[in-house]
Amino acid sequence: MLPGTESSDVGASAAAVHTTALPAAADVADAADANAANAANAANAANASDAANVDAAVPAGETPAEGGGAPGVPKRGRRRVMPAPEPTPVLDDAELRGALEAILLVVDEPVSELTLAQVLEQSPERIGPVLDEIAAGYTAAGHGFELRRAAGGWRLYTRPEYATYVERFVLDGQSVRLTQAALETLAVIAYRQPVTRSRIAAIRGVNSDGVIRTLVSRGLVEECGAEPDSGAFLYRTTTMFLEKLGLNSVADLPPLAPFLPDDVEELADATR
Repeated sequence: MLPGTESSDVGASAAAVHTTALPAAADVADAADANAANAANAANAANASDAANVDAAVPAGETPAEGGGAPGVPKRGRRRVMPAPEPTPVLDDAELRGALEAILLVVDEPVSELTLAQVLEQSPERIGPVLDEIAAGYTAAGHGFELRRAAGGWRLYTRPEYATYVERFVLDGQSVRLTQAALETLAVIAYRQPVTRSRIAAIRGVNSDGVIRTLVSRGLVEECGAEPDSGAFLYRTTTMFLEKLGLNSVADLPPLAPFLPDDVEELADATR
């Protein structure tokens, strides 16, 4: 073989190898680019999945924390928006009147205007005028019952002119009354309250401890502290006392002057 020929073969082989290597290198580069693209797509998909998980972990109305904060913790300075409360419906006059009458028929003690307003969810300023209107209507119609203030509230009462029939029905021939001693003691407490036992005994002229205990047990009289000087218990009438008499306060008690004897001043001077 000629020397020149060997060199030509070597060059040709090298050229062939170089020509063959170029497509292979291009394939390797293309494969690397494809792998990089796949990795980028996988990273984007992972980020999207993490974001969806964070959104799902945050309760409604809250904002995910920024700056690396824990998921689900509300953003500082942000408050949840609460729905506005529904406005209370305003009853018309006819419905309010009917509701008040229904409640007053079932109460067993005087009920205040504020309590009625809270139960009916209405303005207290509306309750008083409607009750006055109801009371005036009962009086004008001549019903056997009336609505009036008593013990700081409102309650239905039978009219005094029908007391005889009511008493006959309730007692059914039985007479349940306070004794004369109890009535005297109750009158002293009502007009001189708060008053001590010794003062009551001095006014009546007899010991009244047993009578006072009876009045306390019936709920007509109660203790209301002690006298500063002697430490003796003081007594006063109760809300039940006002309710039974149909009075709004003790200021409504009838005056004593018409029931006093003419020589009351002489009697008072004689007992001093």
